[in-house]
Amino acid sequence: MNLFRAPAAARAVKILDRSLFARTLPTAAASVRENRLISKYRQQLEATKELLVLDRLSTVTVDPDPALAAQGRKCLILKPGIKPAAPETWSPALQEASKAGDLTVVSLELPIGYELWSYLDVVKSVLPEELHGEIPVGFNTAGHVAHLNLREQYMPYKHVIAQIIVDKNLHIRTVINKTDNVGTENEFRTFAYEVLAGPDDMLVEVSEAGCAFSFDYSKVYWNSRLGFEHQRITALFKPGEVVADVMAGIGPFAAPAGKKGVFVWANDKNPESFKYLNEAIRRNKVTEFVKPFNQDGHEFIQNAADLVLEASRRGDCALVKPARVSRSAPPAARPEPTRIPIPPTISHFVMNLPASALEFLHNYHGLYHGHDDLFVPHTETKLPVIHAHCFASKANDATPLDDICQRIFNEIGVRLVPGDAENDGAVTIHEVRDVAPAKRMFCASFRLPAEVAFAPRP
Repeated sequence: MNLFRAPAAARAVKILDRSLFARTLPTAAASVRENRLISKYRQQLEATKELLVLDRLSTVTVDPDPALAAQGRKCLILKPGIKPAAPETWSPALQEASKAGDLTVVSLELPIGYELWSYLDVVKSVLPEELHGEIPVGFNTAGHVAHLNLREQYMPYKHVIAQIIVDKNLHIRTVINKTDNVGTENEFRTFAYEVLAGPDDMLVEVSEAGCAFSFDYSKVYWNSRLGFEHQRITALFKPGEVVADVMAGIGPFAAPAGKKGVFVWANDKNPESFKYLNEAIRRNKVTEFVKPFNQDGHEFIQNAADLVLEASRRGDCALVKPARVSRSAPPAARPEPTRIPIPPTISHFVMNLPASALEFLHNYHGLYHGHDDLFVPHTETKLPVIHAHCFASKANDATPLDDICQRIFNEIGVRLVPGDAENDGAVTIHEVRDVAPAKRMFCASFRLPAEVAFAPRP
């Protein structure tokens, strides 16, 4: 049974005509003697799989008999294979209910409108069949904005595709299409775009990991598909540690980490990202833990360790207010804020700039020159772990891993091998997501080698 056969008049249209998707489905219904029996028989007919189940369609509707409808009577929509005049097409449960007089199987002309069609069904109806192989079904979102990256063959249908997306996604009001390559034409990972549907309104609100962010999507970088990666990395941080977020964007790592009591030195070169990062810090109440910077990433890496050490030696700390106490409590009974000192060393560096993060690794030479006494074996503190996102070819063999290791070697002069980053000389290479048919995003995590950290500074 194909209820959503493509209307011939809709094929290859450039302007969406929703009326073309309206049709009437001849089927059957179980007219219920009393509305109080609907729940009982809906459960029974669900069990016998005789109800017509469609997304966005209620199985309960007004009785097709106008007189009964005027009394407020309802019916249950049955599958077209059930025939009112052929009890042999009914299940024993339906036959028994009919004999008891609780249900009457009647004919029903069911209207199937555009609102019941799925996005995929409508798009398949519009696009020529030769374009069905790679229909655009996945897209990034940021608040009310859907962001497409349409291939050339779909461009003649871009406006109708966008309108269908708006129709079938209640939270989407604006659809845009990228017209250049993020990170290639623009160092801030923003992109030129065209509006395909809805208003040109790029001020969005998003929520991730319990944090709220507001920003202009046209001026900063945001990728809704990286939510799990943000959470995976943030879960590695321990309260009281210091994390240096080199390419922090608007704070998808920094704000959630700050909420769990992690000190984050968060940096981004883009002035707009810096502006919205500050806003996210205030809005998510992590000002005690997250410190924003607006520097070039190369410069920030070279300075971060010194800044943290200086802050620790000054006695800088976070002041965490205690849980609320009664206003009537005497001042002496009110506890003092908890002081959480900034440690002298950085535990993690995050470098979420996959197009070029590995090219920043040479900046770690001499990061802790002259300060080896801060680390093992003089203390229990280990050198920081670097989390560098990168792109590599998509392959089922070791080719991308070997490529990443070679690129790391080219920058730091130390040969690492794929493995557990907790082991000396090893790098954990995590597959993040596919970004193109032959391209994959990875995260290379490794502990900074001592010969790099304690080397003389360039």
